[in-house]
This record gives sequence, structure tokens and C-alpha cells, in this order.
Amino acid sequence: MTVIQIVLITLIAYWKMTDTVTLQLFAFNTIVCGWLVGLVMGDPATGLYIGATMQLMSMGVVAVGGSSMPDYPVAAIIATAIACSTGRGMEAGLAIGIPVAMLGVNFDVIYKIFNGFLMHKEMSLIENGKFASFLRLVKVSPVFYGLCSALPVFLCVAVGPTVVNAVLDFMPAWFTTGLSIAGGVLPGVGMAMLLMYMPLSKYWSFLIIGFVLTAYLGVPVLGVGAVGLAAAYEVYKKEMRAATAPAGAVSSLGDLEDE
Repeated sequence: MTVIQIVLITLIAYWKMTDTVTLQLFAFNTIVCGWLVGLVMGDPATGLYIGATMQLMSMGVVAVGGSSMPDYPVAAIIATAIACSTGRGMEAGLAIGIPVAMLGVNFDVIYKIFNGFLMHKEMSLIENGKFASFLRLVKVSPVFYGLCSALPVFLCVAVGPTVVNAVLDFMPAWFTTGLSIAGGVLPGVGMAMLLMYMPLSKYWSFLIIGFVLTAYLGVPVLGVGAVGLAAAYEVYKKEMRAATAPAGAVSSLGDLEDE
């Protein structure tokens, strides 16, 4: 891995974090992070594949009330960089990326403690009418927020593929095999968690239709998405008509009578 690649990957990690609290250009999206690192490493397809896999792992996982959660975009960044630089595949990248993502929880907690101190200081400046000082201080928080991702990513990619390969060779085969299996199982877990937030009990029939289209008929994702979009539009039209129709115009099954 060249020095330029290390710098660019670190900057991607830094931008990913600051983007969540500034412009929100979706650089913090896990798929985008994996794809960008893949471009830097010369293999965007691998980056997109790893980023999409990590995205599926994290679907349905939300940070409620300021709680901290594993930094899956960082895991995608590190996993893509390691997979491309070592040639060991996604499971090798996950072996390093996921533990670092878990470590990101601690960085996030430390940042929030530091940010709490900054907020009290900023409120004090506003109360004292020192608005110029407040405007300078408010820019400090995003700078340190970016370091929460940039530092662990830099440490991982800076050691180089030689050290990473040594660590991977030290790991037993059952461990890397388990990670490979987990890489296939965790996306399903992410989808299951996402379904918990959806009105599945009301629209379970659409889930079955999508499953049949994919598993039995081999319809690609784009085709299933098009069918889902059409079904969602029809449901939307029916609910809009029901909301505006006079009493008695809707049957017991919820279908409108022919006009």
C-alpha cells in the first residue's frame, strides 16, 4: 500500500465522520465508504461488495438517544483496504475491520464526553455575548469528530500488509472460517432486524411475494424492487382514496366500490 493510498483512505475516514455533522453528502454511508476505498485501491467492485455486505450487517441497527454503536463504515473501509492489499478476500478484511469497528464505540464515547464540555463552554460564551469566540469554538467539534474514525483507520492501514498478513497467519483456521460464515449470516440478521421496524404483520403477503420472486423465480433485485414500487404505489392510491371517500363508500375488505 503506497503512502498516497494511506493518506487518501485516512481522509475518506475523516470525511465520513465529519459529513454526518456538516454537509451530509452521504459519505458516511457504508456502501459509499467501501466503494471509495475500492477506487483508491484500484478495485471498486470489491469495495462495493464489502461495503454492501457491511451495510446489510448494520441494517436495523440504530443509535437511540445518543447511544454508541459499532462504526460499520470504518469496518468497511478497513476491510476493503486489507482485502485489496493482501488478496485474502473479504473474510480477512472482516477479521481486522469488525474489531476496529467495535473499538470505535469507545472513541465515540470519548468524543461525546469531550463534546459535552465544548457545549457548556459554548453556552457560556453565548451568555456573555462573546459570539465571535463562540463561532470559532463551534468549529472545533467536527474536527475532533473526524479523528474518531481517521485515527483507527490510519493505524490499521499504516502498518502495511506485511504486519496484517502476519496477524492473519497467526489466527487459527477455525476463526477465519467462522468469520467467513458470519459474513454470510450477518446480512440475514441485519435484514431480520430491519423487518422488526416495518409493519410486517400488515403487509406480510408482500414479503412472501418478494421471497418467491427471488428464491424460486430468480428475478434480480432490480426486478423485485420494481414490483415492490408498483405495489407500494397501488397501496398508496387505495389509502388516499379511503381517506377522502365519504362514509360507506369503502367495503369491509377496504376496497372502494367502482365509480
